[in-house]
Amino acid sequence: MNGSDKALQVLQQIFGYSSFRPSQQQIIDCLIQGEDALVLMPTGGGKSLCYQIPALIRSGVGIVISPLIALMQDQVEALRQAGVSAGALNSSLSADEDARLRERLRNGELELLYVAPERLMTPGFQSLLRQIDIALFAIDEAHCVSQWGHDFRPEYIQLSTLHEQFPQVPRIALTATADEPTRREIVQRLNLGQARHFVSGFDRPNIRYRVSDDSSNARQRLLRFIQLDYPDQAGIVYCLSRRKVEETAAWLREKGIEALPYHAGMTQRDRAANQNRFLREDGIVMVATIAFGMGIDKPDVRFVVHMNLPKSLEAYYQETGRAGRDGEPAEALLFYNLQDVITLRQFVEQSDADEQHKRIEVQKLERMLGYCELTSCRRQALLAYFGDELAEPCGNCDTCLNPPETWDGTVAAQKALSCVYHTGQRFGVNYLIDVLMGKDNERMRRFGHHQTSTFGIGEELDRNQWRSLYRQLIAQGYLAVDQEGHGGLRLTHACRPLLRGEQTLELRRLRKEDSRKLRKKKASFQGAQGELWEALRRKRLELAQEQGVPPYVIFHDATLMAMMEYRPQTLAQMSRISGVGERKLEAYGQEFLDVLVAHAVDVTQVTDTVTETLDLFRLGMNAEEIAGRRGLKTSTILSHLAKGIEQGLVELQEVVSVSDEVLAQARELMLEDGEDIRLGRVHEALGGVLDYGVLACIRADLVDSVSS
Repeated sequence: MNGSDKALQVLQQIFGYSSFRPSQQQIIDCLIQGEDALVLMPTGGGKSLCYQIPALIRSGVGIVISPLIALMQDQVEALRQAGVSAGALNSSLSADEDARLRERLRNGELELLYVAPERLMTPGFQSLLRQIDIALFAIDEAHCVSQWGHDFRPEYIQLSTLHEQFPQVPRIALTATADEPTRREIVQRLNLGQARHFVSGFDRPNIRYRVSDDSSNARQRLLRFIQLDYPDQAGIVYCLSRRKVEETAAWLREKGIEALPYHAGMTQRDRAANQNRFLREDGIVMVATIAFGMGIDKPDVRFVVHMNLPKSLEAYYQETGRAGRDGEPAEALLFYNLQDVITLRQFVEQSDADEQHKRIEVQKLERMLGYCELTSCRRQALLAYFGDELAEPCGNCDTCLNPPETWDGTVAAQKALSCVYHTGQRFGVNYLIDVLMGKDNERMRRFGHHQTSTFGIGEELDRNQWRSLYRQLIAQGYLAVDQEGHGGLRLTHACRPLLRGEQTLELRRLRKEDSRKLRKKKASFQGAQGELWEALRRKRLELAQEQGVPPYVIFHDATLMAMMEYRPQTLAQMSRISGVGERKLEAYGQEFLDVLVAHAVDVTQVTDTVTETLDLFRLGMNAEEIAGRRGLKTSTILSHLAKGIEQGLVELQEVVSVSDEVLAQARELMLEDGEDIRLGRVHEALGGVLDYGVLACIRADLVDSVSS
């Protein structure tokens, strides 16, 4: 059996998945053959399997360098559930536990070991590494090596010595967040000049991006967002300061939301306790500074909210990427205002970094602000920043779903810029607006600005509209916040053509967000379906609590949903559910079968979410268009249409376009299986020419024709 065949066997038997995602097979083959790899793959794209499977196939133990204890524990618990011998060496272990784990490592009893970079580079551990057989080195969160990245960790730079000390051991560096300069630095600092590069794209189509340029009353709007759209769902709320974290978490708890704080000012014990609750309980909202989240593997985080502007698009992408790791619909909501820009600029200017580093940080902040002020598709802009391309607008961000209005702001912009000039280029936005609106007060008279030519010339706009205009002028580079950190505005060279009347300026019109246009109908289980869903979740929670692990380590939501959809009645049928490997089948298969039997319902019933898909289909939309409209995967839409076919509500030929020859082959293969049709076998026998969604529709048509 060659390496590729072994890898597929491990994927199916240990991890319970029928096939690899794009790029996984090639990356795994690369490592099995002893080559180095640099992997850029979006969060939730399956990066961990890219090194876990080669580590299980190659001789020796896989050494995984990871920056956070929480990430190590998550991965180790999940591997142990799958029957893999794994451990984590970090500061949370007692001296006895540390010694026992090192002994197991010497004895060859571990297949994967997670270790922090500072622990890895100690002389004692380096000596231990030279005594054992090493399958590979995996450097997770590799962007931490970049001094220009958003999460620099000095200890990562030392990892370049791994290649010098162990030249025959393949290395894989992985990250979900790296622009082109960061990638070059990863290659340089980790000595990966000969590594093969695998870039899987950065798109997370299941995440809906929303930005609100009006942060007034943001806390009330946050509460309404959670209560209306995501009640009893897990989410993360990011705040800029520790104080705001504490205040927001306490206020949400007063309003009945189970919210917990997390920031660097808390004791390590309290942070760990809150993080543990977030991972192991359903429906917890974590309110945190950016100290929280890197490497968190919780798949069912349904939303990420930023109460303040992130410092860069890299940080924003990584933080929002913690939502929807299971591939199900999720949402990223950002509130921001001009004060956020001023505060973040002050952080940069007051830091100890050199001038070059400060300039780069300011540029990143300006790109972040420009993203917020877009009038075009946000996903296209976000992907373009990372060198990725989306040919068409995504249809799943606020600017696509509710396109912003624009207006000719040329004259108003000239007034705003002139006001900056005539007041000496040293005042902040609020004072400049006072001048434009003719506010005659003691401060105005003290500076003599009641006599300037711009005093009172801006009464056609209100304060919020002027504030929006100034924010957009900063975002587009016509104004800059002063270098001294006092929030004053100054003109840039770019404003000259605008002031001379040589160009016009289209601006985004400030408006109150109509959330009804953005809110999507969320699939929910009702009646008998709802009772079964809750019963499956209760069983999962019971098993998780018995073992002291997060519920998703037992099974992801997607696996429970597949049980509901396919209703396996035997262990053999259960083994074909995605996410049910041999170890989990043996440990939990019968318990979940018992739940399914106890809540047997009519499997042909059409749920609300299927009805919505069928209604859109009857309006003339195809599966891809419906998927884009509803923020779901095309395969999910095809499964809905398959139910419609089975009910006789839709004809197969209306849904899929398949040649008569291939259709006949597929039907013949399915009939060979009798009542227990195995789509995986049919897919493989046809050489993968038909995806699983299409096969599900063909199966539904076959079942319908046989039953009638």
